[in-house]
Amino acid sequence: MPSESQIPTDTQVAARRFATRLALFYATLFGLVGTHLPFFPVWLKAIGIEPGWIGIITAVPAITRFTALPFVTGLAERHQAVRTALIVTAFGCAAGLAIMGTQQQAIAVLLIYIVTSCLWTPMTPLADAYALRGVKRYGLNYGPLRLWGSAAFVVGALACGLLVDLIAARHLIWVIVSVAVLGALASLMLQPLDKPTSLAVATHNARALLRDPGFLAIIVTSALVQGSHAAYYTFASIAWQQAGLGGLTIAGLWALGVMAEIVLFALSPRFRLPFSTLVVIAALSGVARWIITAQTPPIAILAVVQLAHGLTFGLTMVGTMGLLAQRVPGPVMARGEGYLAACTGIVTSAASITSGMVYARYGEGVYYMMAAMAGTGALIMWLARHKLAHHA
Repeated sequence: MPSESQIPTDTQVAARRFATRLALFYATLFGLVGTHLPFFPVWLKAIGIEPGWIGIITAVPAITRFTALPFVTGLAERHQAVRTALIVTAFGCAAGLAIMGTQQQAIAVLLIYIVTSCLWTPMTPLADAYALRGVKRYGLNYGPLRLWGSAAFVVGALACGLLVDLIAARHLIWVIVSVAVLGALASLMLQPLDKPTSLAVATHNARALLRDPGFLAIIVTSALVQGSHAAYYTFASIAWQQAGLGGLTIAGLWALGVMAEIVLFALSPRFRLPFSTLVVIAALSGVARWIITAQTPPIAILAVVQLAHGLTFGLTMVGTMGLLAQRVPGPVMARGEGYLAACTGIVTSAASITSGMVYARYGEGVYYMMAAMAGTGALIMWLARHKLAHHA
């Protein structure tokens, strides 16, 4: 990518404007995840939802990633309306969460959450597609843009963790809704980036992606490594709460991992290893992380292990985005991101549902299954690394 000094002044101003607005949107998007991911299961439990239903409900976003999400990203791509799609989905997500907050029956929550997730899950791949187009246009780095989302995740998790000790858990949904509303408002500030392109060329390239072994290796590996977090996302807060940890301590454990992720994103422009190698390192880190977590370590060791999230999630993201930027043509980037999210959804939903059954019987032994998933991802990327390096 060109250095900043090589970019004309007007372009530098436009680049800073793009980066600032995108960083704000990422902050609200992942601030929502920061309030939702650790404490949505806690809210479900507080309103009387049984653990079996919790596993099913929390699997919904992963399922919509390979059902509704590809349709939404494909529609946005065909109409060259990624920004418009982000605005529509952001407002729809906020409305859906607000309606869900008025319900207490498992079936009603499930049905509303399905509709809401159909709007929510496309937001991240659409935002990443929008970001990668800006990265290519302005010569930016993805990591420093994305770190603002991670920083907001920490703030959201800590704030919600503090509130869980101050307010009844059944009211946590309204904290989540308020952040979703901020995200909807921030989406209005995103500047237009899309350029008209030939529909025939875009369709051809989109179909060609699914015939590209290198692209398939990228999305399958990423799906396995990111999907290996399923048990952690679903049951970590519940297990820690049952172990006697307070809400702020739980939020702090989540925050430690994301702070490591922030540092990694900030340092990512300095990385010189091939992106495929970065993904292999991330996957092997996942194997070690989940095996240690399965031992139910004391809080001091658990806090250290949480720092590995910077590798298992952050480094996987940096490596995957770098590989996609190299391999996927700009006009079909939204479709490529959609395929990635769909593949991740298939793996994560299966892992989430399975982890619910395994956790009920074996407790934290479920993390051995997660370690096997990460190890498989490492093997696939290791075998594909030469082909990906040749393409780059």
